[in-house]
Amino acid sequence: MFKRKLKALDYVDWDKVNANDSLHIKKLIPWLEDQKIRHYKIEDRKDIQNIESDQWQKVYEKYLEDVGCPKFESQLDQIEWLVGLAVRLEFEDNCDKYKSVITNKKSKSEAAPNIKSTNPLDNLDFQSNEFKNGVNIIAKLLRVPQHPNHLVTLEACSKLICKRLNHNAVQNPNSVIIRGKPFPIMDTDVGFNMGDAALNNAAKVLSLLYIQDLRDLQTKINEAIVTVQTITANPKTDTKLGKVGR
Repeated sequence: MFKRKLKALDYVDWDKVNANDSLHIKKLIPWLEDQKIRHYKIEDRKDIQNIESDQWQKVYEKYLEDVGCPKFESQLDQIEWLVGLAVRLEFEDNCDKYKSVITNKKSKSEAAPNIKSTNPLDNLDFQSNEFKNGVNIIAKLLRVPQHPNHLVTLEACSKLICKRLNHNAVQNPNSVIIRGKPFPIMDTDVGFNMGDAALNNAAKVLSLLYIQDLRDLQTKINEAIVTVQTITANPKTDTKLGKVGR
Protein backbone atom coordinates (compact mmCIF):
# COMPACT_ATOMS: atom_id res chain seq x y z
CA MET A 1 0.00 0.00 0.00
CA PHE A 2 2.90 2.36 0.78
CA LYS A 3 4.36 1.92 -2.70
CA ARG A 4 0.96 2.10 -4.37
CA LYS A 5 0.41 5.51 -2.81
CA LEU A 6 3.79 6.68 -4.12
CA LYS A 7 2.89 5.36 -7.55
CA ALA A 8 -0.38 7.30 -7.43
CA LEU A 9 1.64 10.42 -6.60
CA ASP A 10 3.86 9.82 -9.68
CA TYR A 11 7.02 9.34 -7.64
CA VAL A 12 9.72 8.16 -10.06
CA ASP A 13 11.28 5.49 -7.86
CA TRP A 14 8.04 4.37 -6.21
CA ASP A 15 8.89 0.67 -6.65
CA LYS A 16 12.42 1.01 -5.26
CA VAL A 17 11.76 2.95 -2.08
CA ASN A 18 12.87 1.29 1.13
CA ALA A 19 11.35 3.00 4.15
CA ASN A 20 14.10 1.56 6.36
CA ASP A 21 16.87 3.14 4.25
CA SER A 22 17.77 6.63 5.49
CA LEU A 23 19.07 7.71 2.07
CA HIS A 24 15.77 6.79 0.42
CA ILE A 25 13.90 8.75 3.06
CA LYS A 26 16.12 11.79 2.63
CA LYS A 27 15.30 11.78 -1.09
CA LEU A 28 11.60 11.18 -0.59
CA ILE A 29 10.84 13.86 2.02
CA PRO A 30 12.11 16.85 -0.03
CA TRP A 31 10.21 15.55 -3.06
CA LEU A 32 6.96 15.28 -1.08
CA GLU A 33 7.39 18.81 0.26
CA ASP A 34 8.41 20.33 -3.06
CA GLN A 35 5.86 18.57 -5.30
CA LYS A 36 2.83 17.71 -3.16
CA ILE A 37 2.70 19.08 0.38
CA ARG A 38 4.26 22.52 -0.24
CA HIS A 39 3.98 23.63 3.38
CA TYR A 40 7.06 25.89 3.17
CA LYS A 41 7.64 28.71 0.76
CA ILE A 42 10.07 27.89 -2.03
CA GLU A 43 12.89 29.89 -0.45
CA ASP A 44 12.36 28.11 2.89
CA ARG A 45 12.82 24.59 1.49
CA LYS A 46 16.61 24.75 1.17
CA ASP A 47 17.31 23.12 4.53
CA ILE A 48 15.00 20.15 3.92
CA GLN A 49 16.47 19.73 0.44
CA ASN A 50 20.07 19.69 1.71
CA ILE A 51 20.11 15.96 2.48
CA GLU A 52 23.93 15.88 2.91
CA SER A 53 23.85 18.27 5.85
CA ASP A 54 24.65 16.97 9.34
CA GLN A 55 21.69 18.95 10.62
CA TRP A 56 19.18 17.35 8.27
CA GLN A 57 17.66 15.10 10.97
CA LYS A 58 16.89 18.12 13.15
CA VAL A 59 15.43 19.92 10.15
CA TYR A 60 13.31 16.86 9.41
CA GLU A 61 12.01 16.68 13.00
CA LYS A 62 11.09 20.37 12.89
CA TYR A 63 9.36 19.79 9.56
CA LEU A 64 7.22 17.08 11.15
CA GLU A 65 6.14 19.53 13.84
CA ASP A 66 5.39 22.25 11.30
CA VAL A 67 3.13 20.05 9.17
CA GLY A 68 1.33 18.74 12.27
CA CYS A 69 2.51 15.14 12.15
CA PRO A 70 1.40 13.20 15.27
CA LYS A 71 3.97 11.70 17.62
CA PHE A 72 4.85 8.28 16.26
CA GLU A 73 7.33 5.84 17.77
CA SER A 74 8.74 4.64 14.46
CA GLN A 75 9.97 6.58 11.46
CA LEU A 76 7.99 4.29 9.17
CA ASP A 77 4.74 5.55 10.72
CA GLN A 78 5.92 9.12 10.16
CA ILE A 79 6.60 8.43 6.47
CA GLU A 80 3.24 6.71 6.09
CA TRP A 81 1.53 9.77 7.55
CA LEU A 82 3.40 12.18 5.27
CA VAL A 83 2.57 10.12 2.18
CA GLY A 84 -1.07 10.01 3.27
CA LEU A 85 -1.02 13.80 3.71
CA ALA A 86 0.41 14.18 0.21
CA VAL A 87 -2.34 11.97 -1.23
CA ARG A 88 -5.04 14.03 0.52
CA LEU A 89 -3.59 17.31 -0.71
CA GLU A 90 -3.23 15.92 -4.22
CA PHE A 91 -6.89 14.97 -4.19
CA GLU A 92 -7.93 18.40 -2.93
CA ASP A 93 -5.89 20.12 -5.65
CA ASN A 94 -7.49 17.99 -8.37
CA CYS A 95 -10.86 17.31 -6.79
CA ASP A 96 -12.89 17.89 -9.96
CA LYS A 97 -10.65 15.58 -11.97
CA TYR A 98 -11.02 12.64 -9.58
CA LYS A 99 -14.73 13.25 -9.06
CA SER A 100 -15.29 12.89 -12.78
CA VAL A 101 -13.49 9.54 -12.73
CA ILE A 102 -15.66 8.32 -9.85
CA THR A 103 -18.80 9.54 -11.63
CA ASN A 104 -17.84 7.71 -14.81
CA LYS A 105 -17.30 4.48 -12.88
CA LYS A 106 -20.72 4.81 -11.28
CA SER A 107 -22.43 5.46 -14.61
CA LYS A 108 -20.78 2.39 -16.11
CA SER A 109 -21.89 0.23 -13.21
CA GLU A 110 -25.41 1.59 -13.45
CA ALA A 111 -25.46 0.90 -17.18
CA ALA A 112 -24.51 -2.72 -16.64
CA PRO A 113 -27.29 -5.15 -17.51
CA ASN A 114 -29.33 -6.65 -14.70
CA ILE A 115 -28.86 -10.40 -14.56
CA LYS A 116 -31.91 -12.30 -13.46
CA SER A 117 -31.38 -15.43 -11.47
CA THR A 118 -32.58 -18.70 -13.00
CA ASN A 119 -32.86 -20.32 -9.59
CA PRO A 120 -36.59 -20.81 -8.93
CA LEU A 121 -36.06 -20.47 -5.18
CA ASP A 122 -35.00 -16.83 -5.66
CA ASN A 123 -38.40 -16.04 -7.17
CA LEU A 124 -40.50 -17.53 -4.40
CA ASP A 125 -42.70 -15.43 -2.15
CA PHE A 126 -42.01 -16.91 1.28
CA GLN A 127 -44.94 -15.05 2.81
CA SER A 128 -47.58 -16.12 0.30
CA ASN A 129 -50.47 -18.37 1.34
CA GLU A 130 -49.44 -20.91 -1.28
CA PHE A 131 -45.97 -21.22 0.25
CA LYS A 132 -47.37 -21.49 3.78
CA ASN A 133 -49.77 -24.26 2.69
CA GLY A 134 -46.90 -26.11 1.07
CA VAL A 135 -44.87 -25.97 4.28
CA ASN A 136 -47.83 -27.28 6.29
CA ILE A 137 -48.32 -30.19 3.86
CA ILE A 138 -44.63 -31.15 4.19
CA ALA A 139 -44.86 -30.89 7.98
CA LYS A 140 -47.87 -33.24 8.04
CA LEU A 141 -46.06 -35.77 5.84
CA LEU A 142 -43.04 -35.69 8.14
CA ARG A 143 -45.19 -35.56 11.29
CA VAL A 144 -43.52 -32.36 12.40
CA PRO A 145 -45.57 -30.18 14.81
CA GLN A 146 -46.61 -26.95 13.14
CA HIS A 147 -45.31 -23.70 14.62
CA PRO A 148 -47.30 -20.44 14.34
CA ASN A 149 -44.44 -19.14 12.23
CA HIS A 150 -44.31 -21.26 9.06
CA LEU A 151 -40.61 -20.46 8.59
CA VAL A 152 -39.81 -22.10 11.95
CA THR A 153 -41.80 -25.14 10.83
CA LEU A 154 -39.81 -25.20 7.60
CA GLU A 155 -36.56 -25.07 9.55
CA ALA A 156 -37.68 -28.03 11.68
CA CYS A 157 -38.55 -30.00 8.54
CA SER A 158 -35.14 -29.17 7.09
CA LYS A 159 -33.33 -30.44 10.19
CA LEU A 160 -35.34 -33.66 10.17
CA ILE A 161 -34.62 -34.30 6.51
CA CYS A 162 -30.90 -33.56 6.87
CA LYS A 163 -30.50 -35.87 9.87
CA ARG A 164 -32.99 -38.68 9.26
CA LEU A 165 -33.55 -38.69 5.49
CA ASN A 166 -30.10 -38.02 4.10
CA HIS A 167 -28.43 -40.43 1.65
CA ASN A 168 -26.60 -42.46 4.32
CA ALA A 169 -29.73 -42.72 6.47
CA VAL A 170 -31.80 -43.96 3.54
CA GLN A 171 -29.17 -46.56 2.67
CA ASN A 172 -28.85 -47.69 6.30
CA PRO A 173 -32.10 -46.90 8.17
CA ASN A 174 -30.96 -48.75 11.30
CA SER A 175 -28.29 -46.12 11.89
CA VAL A 176 -30.89 -43.45 12.66
CA ILE A 177 -33.52 -45.55 14.41
CA ILE A 178 -33.44 -44.79 18.12
CA ARG A 179 -33.29 -47.96 20.16
CA GLY A 180 -33.42 -48.67 23.85
CA LYS A 181 -35.79 -48.11 26.70
CA PRO A 182 -37.66 -44.77 26.52
CA PHE A 183 -36.55 -42.27 29.12
CA PRO A 184 -39.34 -41.31 31.56
CA ILE A 185 -39.19 -37.58 30.90
CA MET A 186 -42.24 -36.64 32.91
CA ASP A 187 -41.07 -38.63 35.94
CA THR A 188 -37.86 -36.67 36.35
CA ASP A 189 -37.40 -34.15 39.13
CA VAL A 190 -36.01 -30.79 38.05
CA GLY A 191 -35.47 -29.70 41.65
CA PHE A 192 -38.16 -27.02 41.83
CA ASN A 193 -41.92 -26.65 41.57
CA MET A 194 -43.43 -23.84 39.51
CA GLY A 195 -46.92 -24.45 40.85
CA ASP A 196 -48.33 -25.52 37.50
CA ALA A 197 -48.20 -28.98 35.93
CA ALA A 198 -47.78 -27.64 32.38
CA LEU A 199 -44.95 -25.33 33.41
CA ASN A 200 -43.24 -28.15 35.31
CA ASN A 201 -43.40 -30.41 32.25
CA ALA A 202 -41.99 -27.64 30.05
CA ALA A 203 -39.16 -27.10 32.54
CA LYS A 204 -38.35 -30.82 32.45
CA VAL A 205 -38.13 -30.79 28.66
CA LEU A 206 -35.94 -27.67 28.64
CA SER A 207 -33.68 -29.19 31.28
CA LEU A 208 -33.14 -32.34 29.19
CA LEU A 209 -32.51 -30.27 26.07
CA TYR A 210 -29.93 -28.24 27.97
CA ILE A 211 -28.19 -31.42 29.11
CA GLN A 212 -28.19 -32.66 25.52
CA ASP A 213 -26.55 -29.42 24.36
CA LEU A 214 -23.87 -29.81 27.03
CA ARG A 215 -23.19 -33.37 25.87
CA ASP A 216 -22.82 -32.20 22.28
CA LEU A 217 -20.47 -29.44 23.40
CA GLN A 218 -18.37 -31.89 25.41
CA THR A 219 -18.18 -34.23 22.42
CA LYS A 220 -16.91 -31.41 20.21
CA ILE A 221 -14.35 -30.41 22.86
CA ASN A 222 -13.09 -34.00 23.04
CA GLU A 223 -12.82 -34.15 19.25
CA ALA A 224 -10.83 -30.89 19.23
CA ILE A 225 -8.46 -32.23 21.93
CA VAL A 226 -7.89 -35.43 19.96
CA THR A 227 -7.18 -33.45 16.79
CA VAL A 228 -4.64 -31.25 18.57
CA GLN A 229 -2.98 -34.28 20.17
CA THR A 230 -2.53 -35.96 16.80
CA ILE A 231 -0.59 -32.88 15.67
CA THR A 232 1.53 -32.35 18.79
CA ALA A 233 2.17 -36.02 19.61
CA ASN A 234 4.64 -36.38 16.74
CA PRO A 235 6.87 -33.29 16.86
CA LYS A 236 9.61 -32.86 14.27
CA THR A 237 13.11 -32.28 15.62
CA ASP A 238 15.61 -30.08 13.86
CA THR A 239 18.97 -31.63 14.70
CA LYS A 240 20.79 -28.64 13.18
CA LEU A 241 19.84 -26.59 16.23
CA GLY A 242 21.49 -29.01 18.66
CA LYS A 243 24.85 -28.37 20.29
CA VAL A 244 27.42 -30.79 21.62
CA GLY A 245 29.45 -29.71 24.64
CA ARG A 246 29.75 -26.13 25.77
